[in-house]
Amino acid sequence: MNKTWFRLGIIGIFIFSLSLRFWGLSRFNTLVFDEVYFAKFGNNYLTHTPFFNAHPPLSQYLIGLGIWISNHIPIGRETDVNSLTGSLLSPGSYRWLNALTGSFIPVVVTLLTYQVSYRYRLALLAGFFTACDGLFLVESRYALSNIYIVIFGLLGQWLLLLALQKQKQKRGFWLLLSGISFGACVGTKWNGLWFLGGAYSLWIAVWIIHYLQSFDSTSRTPLFPYLHFFQASHNSQIITRKTLLQNLTEINIWQMFFYLGIIPAVVYSLIWIPHLQLDQRYGFIEVHKQILQFHLQLGGNSPSVHPYCAAWYKWPLLTRPMAYYYQTAQSIHDPLPVFGPPLPDGAGKIIYDVHAMGNPFLWWFGLAAMIFLTGMVIINMTMPGIEKKLVFIPKNLSIDTWIGLFLIINYGANLLPWVKVTRCTFIYHYMCAVIFTFIAIAWFVDQCLLSYYRTLRFLGVTITFIIVVAFIFWIPIYLGLPLSPDDYRMRMWFNSWI
Repeated sequence: MNKTWFRLGIIGIFIFSLSLRFWGLSRFNTLVFDEVYFAKFGNNYLTHTPFFNAHPPLSQYLIGLGIWISNHIPIGRETDVNSLTGSLLSPGSYRWLNALTGSFIPVVVTLLTYQVSYRYRLALLAGFFTACDGLFLVESRYALSNIYIVIFGLLGQWLLLLALQKQKQKRGFWLLLSGISFGACVGTKWNGLWFLGGAYSLWIAVWIIHYLQSFDSTSRTPLFPYLHFFQASHNSQIITRKTLLQNLTEINIWQMFFYLGIIPAVVYSLIWIPHLQLDQRYGFIEVHKQILQFHLQLGGNSPSVHPYCAAWYKWPLLTRPMAYYYQTAQSIHDPLPVFGPPLPDGAGKIIYDVHAMGNPFLWWFGLAAMIFLTGMVIINMTMPGIEKKLVFIPKNLSIDTWIGLFLIINYGANLLPWVKVTRCTFIYHYMCAVIFTFIAIAWFVDQCLLSYYRTLRFLGVTITFIIVVAFIFWIPIYLGLPLSPDDYRMRMWFNSWI
């Protein structure tokens, strides 16, 4: 695959993502799930209405920007409007910018994966799998905030890798952009800090590896390539990539502290200025105390707190997704139900359900691939040391080991901090971590397709086919399409999904 086909593939992924996110965007003329907060808050900035915000305000600024643009561009005006945000608005006006932003997430995943691996097919597979996920599709179609955490966090990681590609004197500009992106990530929600934590953890890990490699005088090849599970050719670009990730050791502690410490903190602080000017009840320090107190009072992960509370260990297996919208109607020809409670059980013949649920097979395969990668990295880094009873890491680590290290560290950085969180948490908190499992399964499929063994090539094609079919099968509950009760139950495989 050459660069032209790679670029055409990126365009195709973007068009695919864009069409899914904008098709029927205004289907429900109401506020869906947390739009009761975020869409209303975004409009409050336009109407100069003070309010308390339990999260940093960047995502609400952007939602408000989308509303402002819609009000000033006299094209595509919708007839369905509501006043639930405090102003008479069409639902598309407070959703379209999120849909556009969400359409770019698969593109950023593609670019980030390519920057890690320099493999065109792997990058396109990662972007395509991301475009085939249900939770990211649902979150992009409504005025919610989680897509902004993900895209700013991924941009920060991508820009950091771009900085490693530059000469030392040109690196500062890209590190500056990376720090700004990480600051915007934290300025959306506090858990955006964990993307930044992933960058620091990777930097520390590379320094440790560099130190331990100094004990290796034999430069032995890692064991994993000789396990004969995969057999693939390695070209010169892969060797370049190995050196590039090791360039993290060229970034010293002062550069990390300034570009990925001071800059994100300054950006985060500046983000608060418009909100604090609007709501002058609390200063910068006090508003953070109020936010912390708000989250501490939410209670633990119990159905008595919220029916969809799900602890962190339930997320990877997708045991407790969320219903963002559920209404019933007598007929598909009835007006779309948007207000009032659903019809009594048995009375509704048509079900409209928007389920914040990932593509089950994409998530399950991705988790398995992440576990496989973890084992591969451990084998490549420890087995030579065990044989010689010395603590060292071989100097010529394979590119796949570096890819695995990058994914494992970022996955862990975005998941493990939730272990200590005692408040009620939900499946969407896993979005920042699960995105790296999409890259992991793309890596596994790519390795299968590169194998000399027909069985493994068939396995890679089969996994891809299952992920695509699963996405098509569950797409009615991602887009809120009308379903019969039997069709709805067919998609609710477990009682915990309802």
